[in-house]
Amino acid sequence: MTTLRTLAVHDIVQRAYPRPPPEEKEEVAMATGRAIDGALTELAYELRQGRRPGGSAMVARAGTILDDALADAAVTIPAEERDRILGQVRGVLKVYRESEIFGLARPRTRVIVIGNRVGIYAQPDFWDGRSRFFELKSYRAIPMPPDVALQMRLFQLAYPGFESVLLCLNRHTTPVEVTSARISPASESEAAAAIRLAYDLGLEFGEEKVREYMTGPFVPYEPPLPSG
Repeated sequence: MTTLRTLAVHDIVQRAYPRPPPEEKEEVAMATGRAIDGALTELAYELRQGRRPGGSAMVARAGTILDDALADAAVTIPAEERDRILGQVRGVLKVYRESEIFGLARPRTRVIVIGNRVGIYAQPDFWDGRSRFFELKSYRAIPMPPDVALQMRLFQLAYPGFESVLLCLNRHTTPVEVTSARISPASESEAAAAIRLAYDLGLEFGEEKVREYMTGPFVPYEPPLPSG
């Protein structure tokens, strides 16, 4: 059997661009992001099941996710701040219903396999099932900061030949600002750099798993030679 050292795309990004321990306001921001992501994921699922959940139900679901995330971080916020955050959620849900990703599914996780030694789990937020995938941010990430650029490069490796779209529903503006960008395919050098980085971090920090027990699809690459 073949053993792979595995990480997820977000693990690669976090290790490539480490951040200091979050302060309380950053914990709140991360909890807000989780609440928005959770509400959108559940809404998309409900739509695919032929149901049309109301906005109030989805905001309530986001509130539960927010409360759980804040409890996990041992952070408390005033009631008025919670109401403000749920107002942001409501705004994001509204523009989501009017966006190009409305009703699209989240793709099945793919595994980037590098040199048959490292496996990277990759799952962007939405896809059309044919030719495009979408990564969603609840803040403005255009132009892309380095961590988002790396994330998109890795998703492009997992979905070769797909058009990649970064969609930003900026919860920090009223009304919610919507921006999107088609991300150009990685150049040969950009792809090689992303593969090399993922390979090195996977070997160092990955969790060992047996490939034959993993579910694909698998997308194979060979590791580039180290630079220099």
